[in-house]
This record gives sequence, structure tokens and C-alpha cells, in this order.
Amino acid sequence: MKNKNIAVGLDIGTTKIVAMVGQKNEYDKVEILGIGKSKSLGVHRGVVNNITQTIQSIQTAVAEAEAKAGVEIDEVIVGIAGQHIRSLQHSDYITRENADEVINEDDIDRLINQVHKLVMLPGEEIIHVLPQEFKVDGQAEIKEPIGMYGGRLEANFHVVVGQVSSIRNIGRCIKSAGLTMGKVTLEPIASSDAVLSQEEKEAGVALIDIGGGTTDLAIFKDGIIRHTAVIPFGGNVITEDVKEGCSIINKQAELLKVKFGSAWPGENKETEIVSIPGLRGREPKEISLKTLSKIINARVIEIIEQAFLEIKNYGHEDQKKKLIAGIVLTGGGSQLKHLKQLVEYITGMDTRVGYPNEHLAGDSDSSTTSPTFSTAVGLLMNALENIPSAKVSDSSEQVDSDDNQADSEEETTISAERKSIFEKWQDKFKEFLDKA
Repeated sequence: MKNKNIAVGLDIGTTKIVAMVGQKNEYDKVEILGIGKSKSLGVHRGVVNNITQTIQSIQTAVAEAEAKAGVEIDEVIVGIAGQHIRSLQHSDYITRENADEVINEDDIDRLINQVHKLVMLPGEEIIHVLPQEFKVDGQAEIKEPIGMYGGRLEANFHVVVGQVSSIRNIGRCIKSAGLTMGKVTLEPIASSDAVLSQEEKEAGVALIDIGGGTTDLAIFKDGIIRHTAVIPFGGNVITEDVKEGCSIINKQAELLKVKFGSAWPGENKETEIVSIPGLRGREPKEISLKTLSKIINARVIEIIEQAFLEIKNYGHEDQKKKLIAGIVLTGGGSQLKHLKQLVEYITGMDTRVGYPNEHLAGDSDSSTTSPTFSTAVGLLMNALENIPSAKVSDSSEQVDSDDNQADSEEETTISAERKSIFEKWQDKFKEFLDKA
């Protein structure tokens, strides 16, 4: 990519592969420049099982995104899911050499790196190390220890682990498609960035992302991620059930599910019937919508109960861990009719469907704000967050070096630096507009 302000998120799903190109506008919102979509042929339940087909699907999606955005794509941030993902809680600590100096970023990095050295099961690798609360010299429940004095720094971590081979296969596909893999992000974390508000994360919320092959779960409380899980079935299993139950082909089953499917059987009358053309001159089939919704309902209940079990495992029933904001549904599967009501009925928790429009520019196309693209939008946001970080760290280093000067001087230097960063950013933006 010639322009440094543009980033790309690549969502390798079981049903589709989405490449999303975007940039931040002057209001700090994400502006989508182009989306490329292709049918995912080599992925099963979030895991690559056919390298050649996956490479072709990635190339098709990326080529379409390049054509729409008018830019050349070389680096992408990728989402990872799949039944091999698991998470665990871990506590660790470091002893600082000089307790008279304040805790800084380096100390936290050192602590996180120490967790990365954890011994995993054979064939597993740590994907994310997410700090929860810190403890400084025994003082607990500290969210941000930077700037505090202390000799011993402890923290509880949420560690996300995945299979090395699955991660390497994704890397291989991306490399063979002629791209560079920037960073791997867990898909439920990406989706939560796109559809959850900060208030919901503070109050306590469970995000359930119902995809084609997997259902991803992320639980937040007090603004911190507390639990993640990947349930190894999603919308495709519902389609499979409809196909078997109604004795029709896959394509027809998917259309039936999307157009006429409902998660609540009481909605349909016995007399409501849909006719499906028969194969190669055979008689058309007549299917009762009540039967269809009963088939869908049975499988959806299973998916929701699995997700609810994970929410209970986190400890939702404990008063301190209660998820006040309830459940947010997203992903393609969340568009199923009456799903929200069924989830509320099974779990007894407030539920809404999450659309990834909160962080998008106001003029975004309605199709891009569909729950289907939640993960892609989250990955794009993640990619854009990584761009300005170098500039921010530069300014913080300069501020640190001026630490010993008088307070008033310090304030003026900080404001001057902030101004200069903003001006630099404005110049870059103008330059980009000129080129465009």
C-alpha cells in the first residue's frame, strides 16, 4: 500500500472470506474504501482444510477490494477462530530492580513477555495475553499501574491459546496469496471492538457472534475482557439440518433458512407452505413453514445453550460478575427471524442484535453495517489502531525526557507536541486527498 493511512482487515470465515480496506476520517471514524467478498471453499469450522482453495478465495476477495478501493494491498490483519481455540486464566509477577522509579510500559511488557514463556501443550501456541487487574506491592484491583511506585508488579491474565499448525496454515495461505500477515487477532475480540460500546463493556456484556462454521463468544466486565470461547458449530449446521429434514439440496436449504426460516415455531401456522422446484423435471416439493421452523429451533436452542453454558462457567450467576448489559448477538446467524426473543427466553438476559455502525463514518453503505461484517470491521479497526501508535509513542518519549523540567514548561511542551502531531496528521491527510 502506497498510502500509510490505509489498512486492511481480512476475515477468513467458513462461508465467506472478506477483505475490507479503510482509513480514518477527520472525525476519527472508520471510512470503508472497498470490500471484497468471495465464497470460502477451503475452510471448515474456522480451520483451513484445503490450502489451494483458500488461497484462491483470498486472492479473489483481495482483488475485488483492490479494484473498489483503487489501492494496492500488501499487508493484512487476520482474524482467527476455530474449535482448537481455548482460553485460560493465569497469574504472574515480576520484581522490579529499582522501586524508587515509577512503573512504565517496559515493566508491563516484561510481565507480558514472561507470560508468553508459559509452557503449553504440545502443538499449541499463545495468541493473546490480555491483562485483567494488576497488583502493586499487594495493593489489588489496579487497572492502570503506569506511573505508580512499587517493587513487585503482579497481574491476572486471560490467555488465549490455539494450535500452531492452524495458525501456520493461515499464514501460509496469506503468503502464497502474495500478502504479508500483519497480526493475528481472535475473531470474537475483533467483533466486540466493532459492535460493543464502552458502557456495555463496563456494565458487563456477552458477545455471541454466530458465524457459518463457529459461534464465537467474548465476555466483558468492568471494561476488561474476562472470558473467550469458540463453539464449533454455527449457521452451516442449521442449513445442514434443513437439508436433511426436508430432503433438499444445500443451496435450497440455505435460501429457505434465510427467506422463510424462524427460530420460533409458534410464529407459523400449519397452513403456511412453500413450494420448492424439484430436481431435473421431478415434481416440486411442498414444505410446511412450521416444520422448517421446528428444525431450525431445535439446532438454535443447542447453540444458545452451549453459549449460555460458557456464560455460566464465567460465573454470571455470581452477583459481582453479573452481566448487566446482557447479550449482544452479531454475525450472519444473528439475522435469523425471532432469534433475539428466543435468546431472551432461554437465558433470561436482555438481548440486542449488534451492528458494526458505531465506529463507521456516517455515510457508510447499509450493506457494510450488516452484522455479517462485524468481524471484518473489527479487524479493520484493529489494523488502523496500529498505524498511529508509532507517532504516539514518539511523543510520549519526548514528554518523558522533559520530565525533570518545571511543571509549566512541561505543559507547554506537551501541548506543542500534541499540536505538531495533529498538524503532521493533517498534512498527511491533505497529501492523501491530493493523490486521490
